[in-house]
Amino acid sequence: MARPDDAEEGPAVVPGHPLAKGYLPVLRSAPDGEACAEPHDGPEAENRGPAHGPVVAGAPDGPQALLAAEEETQARLLPADGGEDGPVPTRSPRTALSPRRFVVLLVFSSYSLVNAFHWIQYSIISNVFEGFYGVSALHINWLSMVYMLAYVPLIFPATWLLDTRGLRLTALLGSGLNCLGSWVKCGSVQRHLFWVTMLGQSLCSVAQVFILGLPSRIASVWFGPKEVSTACATAVLGNQLGAAVGFLLPPVLVPNTQNNTDLLAYNINIMFYGTAFISTFLFFLTVIAFTEKPLLPPSQAQAALRDSPPVEYSYKISIWNLFRNIPFVLLLVSYGIMTGAFYSVSTLLNQMILTYYEGEEVNAGRIGLTLVVAGMVGSILCGLWLDYTKTYKQTTLIVYILSFFGMLVFTFTLDLQYIMVVFVTGGILGFFMTGYLPLGFEFAVEITYPESEGTSSGLLNASAQIFGILFTLAQGKLMSDYGPMAGNIFVCAWMFLGIVLTALIKSDLRRHNINMGLTNGDIKAVPVDSLIDQKPKVVMLSKQSESSL
Repeated sequence: MARPDDAEEGPAVVPGHPLAKGYLPVLRSAPDGEACAEPHDGPEAENRGPAHGPVVAGAPDGPQALLAAEEETQARLLPADGGEDGPVPTRSPRTALSPRRFVVLLVFSSYSLVNAFHWIQYSIISNVFEGFYGVSALHINWLSMVYMLAYVPLIFPATWLLDTRGLRLTALLGSGLNCLGSWVKCGSVQRHLFWVTMLGQSLCSVAQVFILGLPSRIASVWFGPKEVSTACATAVLGNQLGAAVGFLLPPVLVPNTQNNTDLLAYNINIMFYGTAFISTFLFFLTVIAFTEKPLLPPSQAQAALRDSPPVEYSYKISIWNLFRNIPFVLLLVSYGIMTGAFYSVSTLLNQMILTYYEGEEVNAGRIGLTLVVAGMVGSILCGLWLDYTKTYKQTTLIVYILSFFGMLVFTFTLDLQYIMVVFVTGGILGFFMTGYLPLGFEFAVEITYPESEGTSSGLLNASAQIFGILFTLAQGKLMSDYGPMAGNIFVCAWMFLGIVLTALIKSDLRRHNINMGLTNGDIKAVPVDSLIDQKPKVVMLSKQSESSL
């Protein structure tokens, strides 16, 4: 039944109109959460009931006024009665994909490639550098392991820098230190200057700290939800391609000419100077092309983060939240085991091959190339599969199991005296083992959202470096005492443990849920009479959902 004073309030509101449910339109000229709720003067304003709510000050009466006011409103309507009538209609933030994202990805992948080349260029011809510098195999192994050693203590300040100072500065540091280390190496091509080449390699290893944590951050900040996993895989692929080139080129550029030291020094100079010029060119490209973020967010997940109320960032709290997240801790250990095994096998590959196939330095490099190129294909296919299916845990577990079996096959066929068999088994091992790397990054981002991608991926890489050092030292010792098979079986045992840990991870795809509109948090609508919360956050996300604890 109509109230007696309804006739005095002007034209009736059409049923279903937002004002009929008590929603207050917010003018475009007013900031979010703020509206003028001053009633008109006169007895009519005093008799208004709560069913219609207040009207916007200064608006003319009549149906035309309602239409004009509605055209002036934002898509988000705030309920006057606390939203009891149903969910609040919201407009998704505007998103767009920037063409510049491909330039950023290409530049990053290129200098990441050069950094990975620095890592492996000594180990794949370890016997050549042992003879040139007159040092032991352990000294040459440390030229690779310094990458792992430097990463562990420096990852925390590096991820803090990424989270507080941004993507561009971190990228400039990675590319710049890579360039500096390349030029230092150019001054080390004398037999007594091993310490100089170690210094140059150490600078490159510090650069790596500012490189390895960026793939997932670049993918999230620059790419849309349907391409983010592929973009992450492509960024990781640059590093893998650098390892592939590092397996292929050094045996070709620096053949074993120990009887002619001058020729050997000349060949090493060619390799070092070529790398330095390329690193310099890529540094200038980074300065020109690398920007912090696109003008508009590429996904709803990024838009939600940008629209969040500004709060003081606490790196310690972020780290604490990650270590309270049990699925992430399980992934942290299992990822470290798998990637550490890859680092160890890559570092010791030359010594494994030469144990059974003497004088096959070039083929050892080609086997390493096969391992990494197959892994690059695996990375891209895994990234495409994730973008299509979003089956993060299932894919990660299957690839882990297949990597384990690939390592078993590689171990027990290495001594068959058929080097073509090693090419095939190395390719199978690389396809799954290297293809796993981007899976771990993307899975971590999903189960830790909205924590920083740089922090989660940085911790994954720190775990990988720790396991890489331990595995390289232990496997190297087992190889020298008992042969390559003993060292490889040691790695297989740890990979089996990694399978068990991966199976225990509880999948909670938070970022995917945000992009699909299925949030773990609450949708918050601010009442009209709220005088405190003037600038609401529409989607409220807790840092860690209860299901992850």
